[in-house]
Amino acid sequence: MSEQEIHPEIVEQRVYDLSRIGQVGETGVTRTVYSPEWVAAQDQLESWMQTAGLETRRDAVGNLWGVAKGTEPGPSIVSGSHVDSQAPGGRFDGALGIIAALTATEALLKQHGQPLRTIEVVSLCEEEGSRFSTAGFWGSRAVLGLISPEDLATTISFDGETIGDVMRGIGLDPTRIPAAKRDDIDTFIELHIEQGPVLELEQLPVGIVTAITGYRHYVVEVSGWANHAGAFPMKYRRDPMAAAAEMISGVIQNAIDMGQPAVTTVGRLAIEPNFPAIIPERVTFMIDARHPDPALREQLYEQHEKLIYEIADRRRLNVDLHINKDLAPRPCDPGIVDLLDQAATDLCIPHIRMTSGAVHDTQRFSQIARTAMIFVQSKDGRSHTPEEYTSTEHATLGIQVLAEALRRLAY
Repeated sequence: MSEQEIHPEIVEQRVYDLSRIGQVGETGVTRTVYSPEWVAAQDQLESWMQTAGLETRRDAVGNLWGVAKGTEPGPSIVSGSHVDSQAPGGRFDGALGIIAALTATEALLKQHGQPLRTIEVVSLCEEEGSRFSTAGFWGSRAVLGLISPEDLATTISFDGETIGDVMRGIGLDPTRIPAAKRDDIDTFIELHIEQGPVLELEQLPVGIVTAITGYRHYVVEVSGWANHAGAFPMKYRRDPMAAAAEMISGVIQNAIDMGQPAVTTVGRLAIEPNFPAIIPERVTFMIDARHPDPALREQLYEQHEKLIYEIADRRRLNVDLHINKDLAPRPCDPGIVDLLDQAATDLCIPHIRMTSGAVHDTQRFSQIARTAMIFVQSKDGRSHTPEEYTSTEHATLGIQVLAEALRRLAY
């Protein structure tokens, strides 16, 4: 048991109360960045932070910070996650990490008083891309100073709004964004639901993340000849659909052959023309390829690209291979990983070390701070859906690990 008691009923109530803001159906949540629901959620979190004894402030992009000031000078120890959701998503993705940081810090203040080093709880404004597909971690990018003035006009919502106009609409001043940059964060720890099946399959409540995957998104356009589905002989065809089918099967097999944790997904397909009696003229699809190891990541990408060009050449087709997004993998800080591992061991909480197959704000913070993550079990490995679920028991165990790590870092 942790020195600082974490009350499961408080964790459960906070998850439930926050999920009611933007609630969809029984368990779903839609809370896109800068929406009325998003504003209400940040207001609720700020109220909780203030009740817990934290000083609060909001930066230029709307990130909410709750500060427990340390008695000694020096950079901050920060924990938190993102408050926005998929549309719809579940009640735990992002939100649980903020509740965890708040609950852990609140318990530390009650048990031990003012810390030696400053602890900050952060509710980051955006991570999901569910309103602006190219926002790309808008909240943590602001903290890193990676938002340019041009981004305010070129970051456009699915409804055609610019992010700058939407910010102004809720009272934020985009010209102040450079002031959100931080250079005084020593450590960032994010608790998050796993969003995968590993912990459940291993029958473990907690995972200590050692590295966060890198990913590359390809847009592949395969062009051939449209023609009659009956009158044009098979051996003369230049059929992009047949090529796309072979390419899709091939890149997925590449990931299978490389083995865990390599993954590759094709989740979007467009066919022109899209009719049953016409050989298509063009097929466009997207590949999401991921691996946390930098060298193996490059090997996976090379295999994918080689396969696609070989198939196109053999079938006498034109192919345009465009990289849409490319994010490098990030190892977690070995010292913070060891600290979390030892905290879980000392608390007798079963756990494993593991990699993250999803990307997170931690990936961004690793450019300016020591970082690590705590995963808690996801039922059936599900996330980005209203069916997402993490038990209060597992969430509480993860928060106990977080609280003990914060105690060792800040006290």
